Amino acid sequence: MRTSNRSPFTFPVFHSFDCLESLRLLSFSTQINNCSDLLLTERVGMGCDFSKYTTCCMGTEEDGHPAPEDQVDGENEDNVVEGIDLPRFHEFTIDQLRRATSGFAVENIVSEHGEKAPNVVYKGKLDNQMRIAVKRFNRNAWPDAQPFLEEARAVGQLRSQRLINLLGCCCEGDERLLVAEYMPNDTLAKHLFHWENQPMRWAMRMRVALCLAQALEYCTSKGRALYHDLNAYRVLYDDDYNPRLSCFGLMKNSRDGKSYSTNLAFTPPEYLRTGRVTPESVTYSFGTLLLDLLSGKHIPPSHALDLIRDKNLQMLSDSCLEGELTNDDGTELVRLASLCLQSEPRERPNPKSLVAALIPLQKDSEVPSRVLMGIPDGTSTFPLTPLGEACLRMDLTALHEVMEKMGYKDDEGAATELSFQMWTNQMQETLNSKKKGDAAFRLKDSKTAIDSYTLFIDVGTMVSPTVYARRSLCYLMSNMADEALNDAMQAQVISPIWYIAFYLQAVALLAMGKENDAQMALKEGSSLEIKKSTN
Repeated sequence: MRTSNRSPFTFPVFHSFDCLESLRLLSFSTQINNCSDLLLTERVGMGCDFSKYTTCCMGTEEDGHPAPEDQVDGENEDNVVEGIDLPRFHEFTIDQLRRATSGFAVENIVSEHGEKAPNVVYKGKLDNQMRIAVKRFNRNAWPDAQPFLEEARAVGQLRSQRLINLLGCCCEGDERLLVAEYMPNDTLAKHLFHWENQPMRWAMRMRVALCLAQALEYCTSKGRALYHDLNAYRVLYDDDYNPRLSCFGLMKNSRDGKSYSTNLAFTPPEYLRTGRVTPESVTYSFGTLLLDLLSGKHIPPSHALDLIRDKNLQMLSDSCLEGELTNDDGTELVRLASLCLQSEPRERPNPKSLVAALIPLQKDSEVPSRVLMGIPDGTSTFPLTPLGEACLRMDLTALHEVMEKMGYKDDEGAATELSFQMWTNQMQETLNSKKKGDAAFRLKDSKTAIDSYTLFIDVGTMVSPTVYARRSLCYLMSNMADEALNDAMQAQVISPIWYIAFYLQAVALLAMGKENDAQMALKEGSSLEIKKSTN
């Protein structure tokens, strides 16, 4: 933690800153609007894989409905942006996004939410295993569909390794949603202000500053110079711990053009006067981020000015940087921050100038960001449970033993007893097919179990994540990894926080040779298993 209050350098003075038996299973049908709609469709490639989630818009069919998802194929080289393995911008259906987020399950919320943050962000997973982040706007934010679509399509044309790229949107009825790449490794705010194991090193802080400046320069060059509410929560880390700037800030937050949701002390002065965001306003906000990187705290610009004028440098510099930060580098960063925070907007530098000024401040440029962040080698830094380790070994016997012992107790929901009228021949046949499947599953008779569970599922009267999970394991035993993955995903759709569903996905992904995705599924499964055991 912090060991000293002594400033590592001196500053010049600047003057301007500104699933029981089958009867219980019926309850699930009330949890899902339309079970048949939630059955997983054939997976398609979108140029990216999962386990943890351009230059023109996708066309629509003549009837005006969004083009079907199977037209979004990342393996088609005509559909991938050169240099970046991402699909073109695509208009999704609400059913696709509902399925991807397990019905917008609260467990999948990754943003602040409530009255103060009405627009909620969910993590999700497309049928092709691509991880996504889905921002669902308040119904009052975009009452008119056309402006929303125009904004989304424009932002969706951007593709940069410095951005969290916008993959698509959804505009059905009153629903307004954005779909972006998913970043699994938290925000700059978390790593800078609320670190746990070690503070962020100076070299990484300067890498963040340069990457953000490059992101802004790219957006400016593409005619998207305005960025709304630029702050440390808009910067997130990808799988390799490289910083990326969220695409969500490139769109207005609401119909009234609201652009700043943070404390007014960090808002550009001209915005307070006019209510308009300009490119110079973005530069001002970038200056506040430079102060964040220097101090390790969120210091209002006006307060920073006072500290510098009073030469109270201890409060402005992060004591954790002692021994890393040279006087020259510190002085130069303060100079850049002061220029960004000039009270007169036209005196502030543009992104291109910021990039040029930040390049000389880069240290350890050859060192991967993961190393600078102090992240151990390996794709998984999360301890696996014994069951997780068994799945990593693809030990289907161990997984079978656990699932057999578990039975149907993880099928959530309490069903009322069936009325006499419901005991039809079809219902009895459904129950019999499930019992036959369970008996075959116990004996590891995969073929019989698959056939029996398929009869149960195809009737569609009752919905059970355990049945999908058992059929998934049987598919794995039969070397049918794709089918196993689809069933495991369906189990997760029905029961979003069931760790068995994630473990089955991991084993299926390993069988398909997708080790990185499997590692992430293992991590999620172990995390959920640990949470369940401690509750």
